[in-house]
Amino acid sequence: MVQINKKTLEDLEFPAVLHQISLRCVTEMGKSRAAVISPFKTKEDILNNLGQTSEYLSSYENENRIPNHGFDGIDGELQLLKVENTTLEIAGFKRIGDICKTLIVHKKFFKKFKEYYPLLFESSETVETNTEIPAHIDAVIDKFGEVKDNASASLKTIRQQMNVVKGSINKSFAMALATYQGADFLDEIRESVVDNRRVLAVKAMYRKKIKGSVMGASKTGSIVYIEPEATLRHNRELNNLEFEEKEEVQRILNELTAVIRPFAPFLADYQIFLAHMDITAAKAKYASEINAIMPVISEGKEMHLKDAYHPLLYLNNKRNNEKTFPQTIALHPENRIIVISGPNAGGKSITLKTIGLLQVMLQSGLLIPVHPRSTMCLFDRILTDIGDNQSIENHLSTYSYRLKNMNGFLRKCNANTLFLIDEFGTGSDPELGGALAEIFLEVFYERKAYGVITTHYANLKLLANELPHATNANMLFDGKTLEPTFQLVLGQAGSSFTFEVAQKNGIPYSLINRAKKKVEGGKVRFDATIAKMQKERSKMAQTGNRLQEEESKARDEAMKLEALNTKMKSKLENYQELYDHNQRMIYLGNKVNTAAERYFQDNKKRPLVSVLLRIVETENSKRKKKTAKEVKVQRQKKAQVEQEVLKEVKVIRQKKKTVKKRAETTAVNKPRPVFKIGDRVRMLDGKAVGSIDSLEKNKAIVNYGIFTTNVGLEQLELVEAKK
Repeated sequence: MVQINKKTLEDLEFPAVLHQISLRCVTEMGKSRAAVISPFKTKEDILNNLGQTSEYLSSYENENRIPNHGFDGIDGELQLLKVENTTLEIAGFKRIGDICKTLIVHKKFFKKFKEYYPLLFESSETVETNTEIPAHIDAVIDKFGEVKDNASASLKTIRQQMNVVKGSINKSFAMALATYQGADFLDEIRESVVDNRRVLAVKAMYRKKIKGSVMGASKTGSIVYIEPEATLRHNRELNNLEFEEKEEVQRILNELTAVIRPFAPFLADYQIFLAHMDITAAKAKYASEINAIMPVISEGKEMHLKDAYHPLLYLNNKRNNEKTFPQTIALHPENRIIVISGPNAGGKSITLKTIGLLQVMLQSGLLIPVHPRSTMCLFDRILTDIGDNQSIENHLSTYSYRLKNMNGFLRKCNANTLFLIDEFGTGSDPELGGALAEIFLEVFYERKAYGVITTHYANLKLLANELPHATNANMLFDGKTLEPTFQLVLGQAGSSFTFEVAQKNGIPYSLINRAKKKVEGGKVRFDATIAKMQKERSKMAQTGNRLQEEESKARDEAMKLEALNTKMKSKLENYQELYDHNQRMIYLGNKVNTAAERYFQDNKKRPLVSVLLRIVETENSKRKKKTAKEVKVQRQKKAQVEQEVLKEVKVIRQKKKTVKKRAETTAVNKPRPVFKIGDRVRMLDGKAVGSIDSLEKNKAIVNYGIFTTNVGLEQLELVEAKK
C-alpha cells in the first residue's frame, strides 16, 4: 500500500508539475482532475497508467494519430437528470450528444489500432457504447441547436400554420404599404421595425386616417409608427401559434429528458473516460516537452537513474536557453544509502529533489526525463525532510520540527521506504546534533531502508565510508575557479571548501588564517585532504572526458573509413560487372558481324540462322532464370551504374580539357622557342624525348631512335639544346 503524505509532495514540488500538466489539458474536467493527481496505490495501476501515457506519446511519432477528445462538461445536466420531472435545455442535449459521438469515435479508433495501443484499447473497453442516446437526440435536435419540425406531428403542423400566417402578415402589410404610400400618408422611410414587428412610418398629421395600433413615435414626433389593422389581426394569430409551439417544444424536451434519464450512469462514465483521455494526452505532451520516457521497472529494490533531469528546472532552463546538468545515481541492496557532501550551491539539494520528484512522478503514472536504460523500482513510503520547516503556529523551531519529523521517520521506516533528508543534523550544536544524526542514520541502515541525505558533517561522511551498504558521494567543485560543476560523483566524500569559498567572496586572508587556527589541526588537514582528492578527481574526470571524446572521434573516423571502403569496393564490383558485360556484348557483336559479312558474301540464310541460333543458345545456357522483379531490379542497378560511369567519364574528360587548355594557355604565354636541327625535344603531353632531324615550315621530323614522326612545332617543347 503506497503512503505518500501531502507534505512530501509539497517538499518535492509535485504540485508545480501537476499545474503544468493541468495547463496542457483542453477540458475543464481534465484540468481539475489533473491538479489532484496523486500516487497510485497498486503496482498494476502504476504500470497501466505509465503504459497508456507511453502509448499516447508514441502516437505523436506515427501516422495513426489519436482523435480529438475535447468535450464540454455535463455535470449540470447529470445533476438535473437525478431530479424527477426536470427538463434539460437544448444546449445540454447538444453537449450530451457530442460526448456520446466522441466516445464512439474513440472506441472505433482503438479497436482498429489495438495492436498499436493495447492498453488504451483495454481502457476503452471498460465503457459500453450506446448509440441510442445520440440517435434520440439527433431525431429531435438539428446541428444548429434547434428542435426539428418533424420532432412531432403537432410541431410540424403548428410550424406550417406559422409559415402561412407569416405569409399573410407580409402580404397584408405590403398591401397597406402600397395603399398609404399612394395616398402620400407615409414618411420617406416608409416603414420601420418596432418590437420585432413591421410598422408603417406615418406622418403625424395623418395618424387618424390609418386604422391600426400605434406602436410608438419618433423623437421629434413628426413620425408615428402604426401597425396596420389587418397585420395586427394576423400577428395576434401568430402569437397564439408561437405560444403553442413553445408548449409543444417543451413537451418534446420533457419526453426526450425522460428517455435520456435512465442513461445517466453511462453518460457519467463517458465523461470520466474522456477526462482520463484528456489527462493522458496532457501527460504525453508534457513528456514530449521534457524528453521523458518509461524506464524499466525493476521487480526488486533497484534504482539506477542515468542522465536524470529535474523536470521543472529543465523546462525553465530550456525557456532561458540555459544548460541543465543531468545526474546519474544508483540505489540497490548493495548500496542502499548515499551521503552527498560538497560546497553550498553545488547542486546537492536539487539532486535530492530530482530523485524524490522523479520517484513520485513515476508512481503517479507520469513518464520521467531519464536515459532509456534507466531502471526504477517502487516504494511503499517516501519520507522527506527538505527546507526550513519552522512552525510559528505550533511554536516549533527548525530543529524541533526536524526532530519531530525524525521521530515519524523512526516509526515508519522499513525496507520498502525511500527517505530523503536535506542538510541532515543541522539546526543544533554541530557535535551533539551530528552525533544524534549519526544514530538516526544507523537506525535507518539497520532497518534496510533506502535513502539519500545531504550533509556537511564529517562524522556522517565517515559513517557512510564504514557501513558496507552505504556510500559517499560529492558534487564536483572546480578548485581553480571555485565554481560548482553540478556533477555528482559516487564513491568519495566532498569538501565544503569553506575557506576557499570565503576567500573567493572577498573575506580578508588574515581573518581566514585566524579562523583556521581556531579549528583543530586534524580537522583542517582532513578537510584539506578531501579537497585535494576532490581536485584530483576533477582533473581525472576532465582527462577521462577528453579521452572519451578522442576515442569517440577515432571510432567515428574508423566507421566513416570503413563505410567509404565498403562503398568503394561496391563501386569497383559494379564497374567490373559493367565492364565484363560490355566486353561480352562486344564479343557477341563481333560474332554477329562476322555472320553478317558471310551472309553478305554468299547470301545463304540457313547458315546465318544456324550461327545466330547457336549464339543465342550458348548465351542462354549461361543465364539463370530470374523472376520479373529480379530482372527489373538488375536492370535498374545496371542503369544506375551506367549513369555513374558516364558522370565519372564526363568529369575525367572535363579535367583533361582543363589541363589541355591550361597547357595551351601556358604555351601561348611562354615565349616560343627557336628550334634547330639536333635539339632535344618532347611533346607537350608526352614524356618520350627525341631529337630534331629536319625542319620544314612549322613542322619538324623528330627521331625517337626506333621510329620518327612528323610533329607541329606548337606541340613541342625544348628539353635541352645541342651545344
